[in-house]
Amino acid sequence: MDALVDLDATLRTHGYRVTRPRRSVWEALQRAGHHITADEIAALVDHEVDPASVYRTLALFEELGLARVSRFQDSDAGRWETAHPDEHFHMVCRRCGRVDHHVGTLVASIRDHLAGDHGFQVEEIDLTVTGLCRLCAVRC
Repeated sequence: MDALVDLDATLRTHGYRVTRPRRSVWEALQRAGHHITADEIAALVDHEVDPASVYRTLALFEELGLARVSRFQDSDAGRWETAHPDEHFHMVCRRCGRVDHHVGTLVASIRDHLAGDHGFQVEEIDLTVTGLCRLCAVRC
C-alpha cells in the first residue's frame, strides 16, 4: 500500500473511527521510513498514545493492509513498516542488522510457479534473505 494512503478514508470504509491515537501511530510509522518496532513507535508518539494502544493500532493496520510486520531473527521483536507489494523482499545483514528492500521479478516468478505448477493460491509472500550488506562484506 502506498505511503500516501488516505488513512481516514480507509478506516471509515472499514467501519472504524478515526482517532488521534490512530493518526499518531500512522504518522510515526510513515516518518520512520524504515522498519521500526512497536516500542520505537510508542517512544515516537511519547505520551500521546499508551503502548497497549500502539500494539492494537498496529494490529488493526495490518488487518486493513496498511502495515506489515516482519521478524528477521527468532528472538527479534516484530518490525513494522507501511505495507508494500510482495515484490519487495527484505535483505537483512546478519552483522549490523540493516534491512533493505529489493524490488524485482523473483517474487512474481515464485507466485506464478506455485499457482501454475501446484495449484496453490498465494495470499502473501514475505521473502527474507540473510547475508552481509555491502559495508559489512567489505569489512570481512
